[in-house]
Amino acid sequence: MFPMRILACSIALLAIAVAGCTKETQKKEAPRPALVRQISLGDTEQAFVYSGEVRARHEADLGFRVGGKILERRVNLGDRVRRGQLLARLDPKDVALAANAAKAQVAAAEADEKLAEAEYERTHSLAAKNYVSSSVVDQRYSALLAAQARLKQARSQADIALNQNAYANLLADRDGVVTQVAADAGQVVAVGQPVVRLADSIEREVLIYVPERRIAGLKPGAAALVRSWAMPEQTFEAEVREVGAAADAATRTYPVRVRIKADTDQFALGSTAAVAFPGVLSGSVVLPHGALVERDGKALVWVVEQNGVVQPRNVEVGSLREDGALIKAGLADGDKVVVVGAYKLVAGMKVTPVPESAPAALDVTR
Repeated sequence: MFPMRILACSIALLAIAVAGCTKETQKKEAPRPALVRQISLGDTEQAFVYSGEVRARHEADLGFRVGGKILERRVNLGDRVRRGQLLARLDPKDVALAANAAKAQVAAAEADEKLAEAEYERTHSLAAKNYVSSSVVDQRYSALLAAQARLKQARSQADIALNQNAYANLLADRDGVVTQVAADAGQVVAVGQPVVRLADSIEREVLIYVPERRIAGLKPGAAALVRSWAMPEQTFEAEVREVGAAADAATRTYPVRVRIKADTDQFALGSTAAVAFPGVLSGSVVLPHGALVERDGKALVWVVEQNGVVQPRNVEVGSLREDGALIKAGLADGDKVVVVGAYKLVAGMKVTPVPESAPAALDVTR
């Protein structure tokens, strides 16, 4: 009797274990809930955003039109200057000596011209009395013309020397801000060597670089929005002023200058700003980032079929935004896409679709 009781107990325990395993297997095979969104394609606002540097509309490197040693520099980096203000000055000794030498050459040429004129008049009077031949008169006349030409040349050279004397002072050609200083007092500079960079203080624009695939859509006059990184809460209207004709050799991007329409004093030169070009993309939809999965270099989403089975669907992503991924192609109206936990799914898995707007789904999203 005792062995029979042990055998009966063993059989009972085995039955309980099998029943437990069966229930656990059935529990594992039960379809898991999946949060889905039913797709409705339409027009989606999109904006291509580029970061750039705030530049002046007009900006130039200023240098002396004569060479020499800088005697003093009167402006520093960041100074605001007015048109005609003295920026730097060369040692005037050499240019002053050149101007004096030019004046002396003018005086010598004037004396030669007066002598040639007197000799011509004297020869002309003698020829009237047949004391000299006409060939002598022609010689004196040629000498007079040559003396007059040398006088004209000397006067022109004197004017150049006087101008060079004035060129020893570097003056601002416009109102602006000094954005760069390239030379200092005591330095010897050549003709045209940059000393300061002066930026116009009136107009501001943002210099951005646009990739090749998007440059064709930008034309001068296109609307844009600008937001300074120093003032992220404010957005300013702008427009494309210039589109570069050639790509940068290193980055293969095209320079684009965007003019700011608002008060430009709020934008500091050299600061960073974001430029956005708004637009509308038809037949598109925005999905949460969690709905996308990358496989073999391609983006895909999981679509729930009528029988509750999920299948992968390759999609074309237009851009990744803060509010989600913009899907340009690959989906159709009415498709149910899993928007949460897509990385846990496999092809052929059966799920229980839960609409994103359901109360339970709202609790999950929180």
